[in-house]
Amino acid sequence: MTDSADITQWLDAARGGSREALDRVLGALYQELHAMARRQLAGQHEQTLDATALVHEAYLKLIGNHGATFEDRAHFFAYAATAMRSVVVDHVRQRLAQKRGGDLERVTSLPDDADGALPLDEDLLALDSALDKLALVDPRLAQVVELRYFGGLSELEIAALQDRSERSIRRDWQKARLFLLASLQDDEQAA
Repeated sequence: MTDSADITQWLDAARGGSREALDRVLGALYQELHAMARRQLAGQHEQTLDATALVHEAYLKLIGNHGATFEDRAHFFAYAATAMRSVVVDHVRQRLAQKRGGDLERVTSLPDDADGALPLDEDLLALDSALDKLALVDPRLAQVVELRYFGGLSELEIAALQDRSERSIRRDWQKARLFLLASLQDDEQAA
């Protein structure tokens, strides 16, 4: 296991523009990122996107964004969850566009349990849109949702990454769910 101090030093070097340092961070945290991706894709029957491909695509987004800086491990995982979200959403959009000629259905559901796999369907696209709205209102709540849904992290893991209490993360999660459900229902009524 790599020492947290090593990761912090590599993140500092990566912030300074060192691609080698970013590669070291990815190497050290690869197993955790792969576990996040496996949780996210668990139970998916289609084989066009697997955990390894998801991690690699997210990594390309990480190194492709030259303006990205990672203050610490928590920030790195938050950015990785955002990159994974982007990869999965793009994948679903492309697959549905091919499958249905681009027609997307409106949905008004939000899974109660984020510990399981994400459905790679219209629900994910509706959630992505609602999450964009939430990020405009409260970026911290949106980050909690990204870490839960797209990072596959528990409330306890998010609390540790953000150096906050599990209780405050649970409250943020509840507030975010209420906002997202309301947004999904508003979208349904507008359709």
